Amino acid sequence: MVLSDSARASFAGVTDWVFDLDNTLYPRECNLFAQIDLLISTYMVDVTGLPYAEARALQKSYYREHGTTLHGLMLHHSVDPEHFLSTVHAIDYSGVPAHPDLAAAMAALPGRKFILTNGDVGHASAVCDKVGLGGMFTDIFDIKAMKYKPKPLPEAYTEFFALHGIDAKKAAMFDDLEKNLLVPHENGMVTVHVVAAEDFEHDQVESWELGRGSGPHIHHVTDDLAGFLKAVM
Repeated sequence: MVLSDSARASFAGVTDWVFDLDNTLYPRECNLFAQIDLLISTYMVDVTGLPYAEARALQKSYYREHGTTLHGLMLHHSVDPEHFLSTVHAIDYSGVPAHPDLAAAMAALPGRKFILTNGDVGHASAVCDKVGLGGMFTDIFDIKAMKYKPKPLPEAYTEFFALHGIDAKKAAMFDDLEKNLLVPHENGMVTVHVVAAEDFEHDQVESWELGRGSGPHIHHVTDDLAGFLKAVM
């Protein structure tokens, strides 16, 4: 992968590198999040008593409108977040491939590396161990650290910035959902939309989840995170 001089220059002053977890640090194609997605659907049925199709439609509505299904469940059904997270992260991680090229590219980045995720630390740590990223991050700032106010809500980012003394104008944010890059852009971060391959399709995934970023809050788009990070350096 080759980046233009202007694209590379936009990262010249970056000292803090912030990464989403799901469908960003591992390929969407390995279907790890698809496992979580189905467990959430079952959870929705149990909580709401709705038929499966209706519960799943409500799940996607909460995900789209509230940042996470969990946030919607907490707002509308007073769900215990700890119980939810332990239930939907009871998944099989064996399909997550090791990615030595990504590990090498990540290790070469100057400055601090962080994970900013709407999942929890246990899930993030399990993924990092499989990918080969264990021990590389200064912190995994998760949904619990966000006090259950998830991305894209501004509170998720301000809590994170404050805890780690991050100057957003010297930081970059990588995320698979373009809506999660709006606040980073508004705060002055360099933003990168990490997308699936153009031919990727999945019957569990709605079109908005796969949309390729456009608009001023999307500075760069890549379907190859390892290659992109190497090109930045």
